[in-house]
Amino acid sequence: MAAGALSGLVAVLETYRGRDRVVRALCYGCQLAGGALAGPQAPPSGLPGSLLAVSAQLSACRTALRLFDDFAMLGYSCGYGLGPKDEDVLVRGLSVLCNLANQLYYPCEHVAWAADAGIIRVGSWKWWTLSTALWASSLLLGILRSLRILFQLRRKPRQHQCSTSSPPSRREVKARVKAEVLSVLADLADLSNAIHWLPPGFLWAGRFPP
Repeated sequence: MAAGALSGLVAVLETYRGRDRVVRALCYGCQLAGGALAGPQAPPSGLPGSLLAVSAQLSACRTALRLFDDFAMLGYSCGYGLGPKDEDVLVRGLSVLCNLANQLYYPCEHVAWAADAGIIRVGSWKWWTLSTALWASSLLLGILRSLRILFQLRRKPRQHQCSTSSPPSRREVKARVKAEVLSVLADLADLSNAIHWLPPGFLWAGRFPP
C-alpha cells in the first residue's frame, strides 16, 4: 500500500501540472497556517514567520515556472476558439472571456517579474496590479461559467423527458456536478487570495497575512 502511494506521488510530481498542484497546495497551506498562528503579530516571527517565508518562496517558484505557460495557453485558446456550436451560448461566451483574461494575464505577470528582477526598468507595481486584476476576472468568469453549467445540469433531466435523445446516466451527471462544485470552491479560494493582492481599499485587499 505504501509502495502504491509512493508511486502515485512520484507519478504526480513527474508532470508539470501535478507538480504545480502540489506546490500550490503547500504554498496556500503554509500561508494559511502561518497567518493563523501569527494572528495580529507584525511582522510575524518564529514558526509563523518561517511558514510565511516558505509560502513566499513557493509562490515565487510558481511565478518563474509560469514564464513558459504562454504558448500552452495560446494553444488552448486557439483550440477552443469560440467554442463548440452545440454548447450553451452563455457558457461559450464566458469561456472565451476567461481564456482572453488568462492569455493577457501571463505577459503582464512576466513584465512585473522582470521589473522586480531588475531585467527591465519599469515600475512593477502597476503590472502586478494589472495581472492580479486579470487573474481575479478570470476566476470570476470561471465561477459564473461553472454556475451556469450546474444550472443546465439541473434542467437536463426535465429537458430529456421531452426529448428523443438518450439522456446522460445519473453517474455521469453526478460526476460533472461534483467537478463543477469543486471548481467553484477552488476558484472562490483563489479569488479571495487575488482580491487580497489588489490595491488596499478594495474589499479585503491587503488584510491577509503577507
